[in-house]
Amino acid sequence: MNRRLFLLAFAGLLTLGLFGCSKPADNGGETTGEPGTTASTSGEKLRIGVSIPAGDHGWTGGVVWWAEQMKEEFPNAEIIVQTATDGSEQFNKIETMTTQGLDGLVVLSFEPGPVTPAVEKAKKEGVYIVSVDRGLTKPIADVWMRGDNKVFGEKAAEFMGEKLGGTGKIICLQGVICDVNSDRVNGFEDTMKAKFPGVQIMASEVANWNREEAYKVTQTLLTKYPDVQAIWAADDDMAMGAEQALKEAKMTNVWLVGGGGMKDVVKRVMDGDAQFPATVTYSPQMIADGIRRCIQDLEAGKKSGDTQMDEVIPVEIVLPGNAKDYYYPDSIY
Repeated sequence: MNRRLFLLAFAGLLTLGLFGCSKPADNGGETTGEPGTTASTSGEKLRIGVSIPAGDHGWTGGVVWWAEQMKEEFPNAEIIVQTATDGSEQFNKIETMTTQGLDGLVVLSFEPGPVTPAVEKAKKEGVYIVSVDRGLTKPIADVWMRGDNKVFGEKAAEFMGEKLGGTGKIICLQGVICDVNSDRVNGFEDTMKAKFPGVQIMASEVANWNREEAYKVTQTLLTKYPDVQAIWAADDDMAMGAEQALKEAKMTNVWLVGGGGMKDVVKRVMDGDAQFPATVTYSPQMIADGIRRCIQDLEAGKKSGDTQMDEVIPVEIVLPGNAKDYYYPDSIY
């Protein structure tokens, strides 16, 4: 094996170590160049479409940032990043990119329903599909990469239940009503009921992953439940909104657990901030993992097929001792 092939193989193994799951297929395609370069079988640049929601809140803003970083990692691929403010716009943009010609498509759907038909059309054109996070309404992607949202909720519940000593009063803030939110909430509530029946969930309200909504919802809940001891927010944006409400109510003894990898929250965990003793990983970096996977599979000669490979990215509880491993100070999120 020559030095270039060795380096590329080594980079692939590192990626597999991060994912803890399946590997890019190696069914006959040969790659050329150092890691971070691309070459299709025709010798032309690979054209990779990336379709993602607009950065309308912290986590999706992070998705946009990480997607743009991949243009630097793979300068010899043409990576086309397009954002959308709703499912209809995303559908139209995917159709346009497909018409213009793509080798691969990495999609994080705004809403799976409206977006799936456009992705299905791209697949029929032979485009290699990597779906990230929210998935599609049909198992038509070649790879579906997502965080383990049920475990996201379970790990938060286990930490909070133990910190409370098995008894106490908490309130919960939910995201947008969708499968991601349902998995997180069910994982949290089921774990709390099974392992910590003495912990009372006083209220569980929707705040749509939004900091301002979480602030307003928490304000209302604090007037109803002034003896609450902790708050679980199903993402860090909502945790920050809840913190603002706590400050205004002068209830700084109430602590929070969120999730999603916001750098400000991770830094506070790392610094031992009592109000943020822990968070849960679910970094928007997963879009970068999806783009990398798409390019590596295409370089290896992988073609779009009939079987969807599901790849679950593990989530971890972030504590002061390991927070440095999840802190990305250059990210906008």
